[in-house]
Amino acid sequence: MCTENEKNQNADIYKTGDVITSNGGKRFHCISIIGQIEGHYILPQDQKSTKYEHIIPLLVSIEQSEDIDGLLIVLNTMGGDVEAGLAIAEMIASMKKPTVSLVLGGGHSIGVPLAVSAKRSFIVPSATMTIHPVRISGVVLGTPQTYYYFERMQERISAFVCAHSNIKEEKFQSLMMRTDQIATDTGSIIDGHEAVACGLIDMVGGLCDALNALNEMTNKNSGE
Repeated sequence: MCTENEKNQNADIYKTGDVITSNGGKRFHCISIIGQIEGHYILPQDQKSTKYEHIIPLLVSIEQSEDIDGLLIVLNTMGGDVEAGLAIAEMIASMKKPTVSLVLGGGHSIGVPLAVSAKRSFIVPSATMTIHPVRISGVVLGTPQTYYYFERMQERISAFVCAHSNIKEEKFQSLMMRTDQIATDTGSIIDGHEAVACGLIDMVGGLCDALNALNEMTNKNSGE
């Protein structure tokens, strides 16, 4: 029989993909960012999505909670709404509490800023990350203002990624503008070891490594 606390925890996992774990007196909140990041428009019901209106207040709650010692962000995302993804990344980057990200499967497109937004980042060897210029669907007006908007948006993303990782701007730009890797598009697809080698992600590792990093960070914060 499940206790009431276990039932509530299972309900949280089902609804939002987040859970609180405790070990050795420390409590870590784990949130998952999966599927497509949903922004201003609601995605079809048959698509896996992460809603930014769920994640943002959750991050505020985690930062303010005295019962939570650190945050683990598990990523397996195809990308999605650029402004929503960047907003979540900025929130994570501005947190004082220890934060660790772990890329499983994929951290594509706007998932790249999300992966580097944590204080420490990990990626499993088999995971991939897609780096490409900003895209938009629907009607696009061929005006200077439209191109200026794309350019500024791309600059914001590049600046964020380079500021929160060890990748050089020239390297990031070259990965973004490659023409020989993605059919009918520009950009690069890199695996876990390549992401670490170019300075985008801190370390190749899995769940145990990410949790150990959180433990080390919380120990330093508490002066142990």
